[in-house]
Amino acid sequence: MIVQSATCKDAPMPSSPPHSRPIRILLVEDHDMVAEAIRLALERSPDLQIVGHAASVASALADAERCEPDVVLMDRRLPDGDGVAAITDLLALRPKARVLVLAGEGSASVAARVAETGGAGLILKARGLSELEDAVRRVAAGEVVFSQELLGDVLGRLAGRTPSLGANLTPREREALQLLGQGRSTSEISDQLGVALNTGRNHVQRVLEKLGARSQLEAVTIARREGLLS
Repeated sequence: MIVQSATCKDAPMPSSPPHSRPIRILLVEDHDMVAEAIRLALERSPDLQIVGHAASVASALADAERCEPDVVLMDRRLPDGDGVAAITDLLALRPKARVLVLAGEGSASVAARVAETGGAGLILKARGLSELEDAVRRVAAGEVVFSQELLGDVLGRLAGRTPSLGANLTPREREALQLLGQGRSTSEISDQLGVALNTGRNHVQRVLEKLGARSQLEAVTIARREGLLS
């Protein structure tokens, strides 16, 4: 079984050279079957060790301090929040840790968020366990690793050549987008924002225009893909 959040495998003695021991990995994944498959795959290698398993952002923050991981393998979507948004807090607790985000799907804007918050990379689950194993070793060695299909775009965004989709949304439009993501109607959005129905419609319409969406459903789909919705 995977080590649960209440227990961590013993940390190495402070004098141990970093390359004489396995890479210590904190696995943050809320689906038990996925977590078990990752554990079995990674621990086939003597240089990789799962020292803790958390199923939420809150547990990950507690275990990052207690388990002393070298690498935090963080699922992007967790029951209590966004794994990417948690990177800053993780690094505040464990500055030497490297955070590698594992996502079912990704985009250049999500990958750019990972890099901007201090993450060591993002790899897609579809890439396979052998590539994940290699990515863990590379980030532990100080490299930054992104799935190949995202790398070119994320470099462009970080260099400022391509603005992130949705970056020009106003705070009010972001509120409207969050409510759209919750399945609220235009009338409900207007009530929630405390504005007239026509004003609420205008907010929603501008969200669609800025995301290049033709419908509210498409806007929500794009926003989830781009990491604009938690």
